[in-house]
Amino acid sequence: MLFLLMSKLRELAIANEELATIAATDSLTSVLTRGAFTVLVDAYLAKFSHDAERMKGAFLVVDADEFKRINDLFGHSSGDEALRLIASTIRQNLRPQDLVGRVGGDEFTVFLPGLSHSQAIAIAEQMRQTIQAAEVRFLDDRRRLSISIGGTTFAQPTSFDALFNAADERLYLAKSRGRNRIEIEPLLSPAA
Repeated sequence: MLFLLMSKLRELAIANEELATIAATDSLTSVLTRGAFTVLVDAYLAKFSHDAERMKGAFLVVDADEFKRINDLFGHSSGDEALRLIASTIRQNLRPQDLVGRVGGDEFTVFLPGLSHSQAIAIAEQMRQTIQAAEVRFLDDRRRLSISIGGTTFAQPTSFDALFNAADERLYLAKSRGRNRIEIEPLLSPAA
C-alpha cells in the first residue's frame, strides 16, 4: 500500500512539473509565455540589482512586419508557420542563458543578460538578416519575411516595465522608419 501511494505521489509530481512547463510555454512557438517571460526577467533584475557586473544587458521587442497581410492572403495556418519560423530563428541566435517569449500575436521579447550595447545590436541584426534571408512557402507562393526590432540596453538597476516600455518605443520608431530594421538605444535613466 505504501509503495502504491509513493508511486502515485511520484506520478502526481511528474504531472505537475509537466503542467508547469505547458503553462510557461507558448504552444505554437515553443517559447516562453508572456507571464513566464516577465517572471523570469523580474527575478533576474531583482537578484542582481546590487551586482554592478551582472546588472547589464539588453531587452528587445521583435515584431513581424505586415503579419496581418500574411494571414489575410494565405490564411492563419500560414501565419502560424511564419511565427514558428520567427521564433525558431530568434532562438538559434541566442545563448543558453538568454530568454525569449511571445507577448502578443506576432510580437516576441528577448532578454539578453550581460551583453553590451554593441553585442545586442549584433545579435538583433543577425536575427533580422536571418529572417530576411529565409524563404517561406505559403500555398503556392514563395515569400520572404521581415522583422522590426526595438531594443534598449541597460547598465544599472531597472525594472521589467522600464525595459519593455523603452524597447517598445524603439520598435515603433523602427516601424515608422520603414520596417525591416533595428533601433536600439541605451536606457537613459534608472527606473526601479
